[in-house]
Amino acid sequence: MKVILLQDVKGQGKRGQVKEVSEGYAQNFLIPRGLARLATDGNMKTLDQQNKAEDKRKAQEKADAEALAAKLNETTVVLKAKAGEGGRLFGAITSKQIAEALQQQMKLKIDKRKIELQDSIRSLGFTNVSIKLHPEVKATTKVQVTEE
Repeated sequence: MKVILLQDVKGQGKRGQVKEVSEGYAQNFLIPRGLARLATDGNMKTLDQQNKAEDKRKAQEKADAEALAAKLNETTVVLKAKAGEGGRLFGAITSKQIAEALQQQMKLKIDKRKIELQDSIRSLGFTNVSIKLHPEVKATTKVQVTEE
């Protein structure tokens, strides 16, 4: 019996896949629990439309991320911090502070976990910071740390 999986089923497959399973397994377990539905022509067309809508949504998300990346690549974020001799900072600039500065200066809401800093910024000057906007799109913005 062919069924369309509505959710991931361990040992069977992922959501949206069409699988051939035994009739008893489908009738007694998958369908009553809402894990699958019969693979009729109507249900197959609905699945196809859902897949097309999902692909379109993902393409739109990627396009939006690329537009934001182009904007961020041209941006310089300016942060002020107290510094001592030789341009060393008292403390450090973290990804949280960079996210807050982006929020204030550009009105962009970017999650601090998407900002990829290998180590906190501990000196004055310019630093290139990578921001992961989408699994396939990264932006690089400059962070300028100046003395207060």
